Amino acid sequence: MTILDEIEAAIPALRRYAGALVRDRDAADDLVQDCLERAVARRDAWRGQGPVRAWLFRILLNRHRDLRRAAPRPGHLVPVEGLFPEPSAPPPQDGHLAVAEVRAAMERLPDEQRQALLLVALEGLSFEAAAAALDIPRGTLMSRLARARANLRALTGREPSSKGMSR
Repeated sequence: MTILDEIEAAIPALRRYAGALVRDRDAADDLVQDCLERAVARRDAWRGQGPVRAWLFRILLNRHRDLRRAAPRPGHLVPVEGLFPEPSAPPPQDGHLAVAEVRAAMERLPDEQRQALLLVALEGLSFEAAAAALDIPRGTLMSRLARARANLRALTGREPSSKGMSR
């Protein structure tokens, strides 16, 4: 499989991750497009260390950070309806409420925690691949995941909160 084949195979995962990061379908598509353009143009720079998918997530995340620094939008909230495909059969009401509650709690997590949790939980990346994509040590990733999970439990009432969210 060539690097271009691996890049093409990663497009659905990149779209999911970008959609979860920016919470706007058009902005997510633009972000993925930027990521793909950079990856294809710089495919000779890929050193062959680790999976191509982790390299692509790193490019996407770095581009996302660049765009946020260039045009910050404090307090800009976008509804998450439509980002996640709905199941073919409607879930029981309790299940639907739980999903909505977790989505709302995910929105309130600090960006670093949400990014780490999405890579591991949504995209299924290994700890090593997720740490490489975020360009952080594995221990830092593990710490962010632990804080994200604890914050989600507190925000959804599964565990008592102690002085608000931990960073």
